[in-house]
Amino acid sequence: MAIRKIARMGHPVLRQPTALVVDPTAPEIARLIADMFATMVDAEGVGIAAPQVYESMKIVMFYTPEDAAARPDDLRDKDFAILINPVVTVLGESREAGWEGCLSVPGLRGRVARPAHIGYRALGPDGRAVEREARGFHARVVQHECDHLDGVLYPMQMDDMTKLVFTSEWKHFAAAEGLDDGEADAENGQEQEKE
Repeated sequence: MAIRKIARMGHPVLRQPTALVVDPTAPEIARLIADMFATMVDAEGVGIAAPQVYESMKIVMFYTPEDAAARPDDLRDKDFAILINPVVTVLGESREAGWEGCLSVPGLRGRVARPAHIGYRALGPDGRAVEREARGFHARVVQHECDHLDGVLYPMQMDDMTKLVFTSEWKHFAAAEGLDDGEADAENGQEQEKE
């Protein structure tokens, strides 16, 4: 298990579609998954995609805590998922806006509207099928991570670029938006989907 360097916005590996994983149980895939996990934990993220560690493969992992403001030390194994060759399906017309950050776009955060209810299917690292529905933070983090597999970063999903701010200035932005401390804390937790 090794901590890898994280690719940043602008690198070609983050701008291209990824390749399907032929054998999810292959030893090299297990090593990549271990490296991705170590890298995500070291960076204090709650999700990461293979292209972010310079591997153009369809693999993502993420935590889906019930409390979106949970910090890395609060996350539990039951909240963790590894998806290989995921496919996301939108299950309704409703959309929700939320603040996102990304390990590949450090120091920034943006407000992104995404489908509120999705389904996804994939393979797990053991080769077994995974199929779930998701709403809220869970739906957001799945979409955010799976976007990486298509060469898409969250700023490309934003409708309003005036809602792209430096993390250091976000509290000022939240105050201007009229969020109270509790709402600001909840929104700050959304940035934890910052992979």
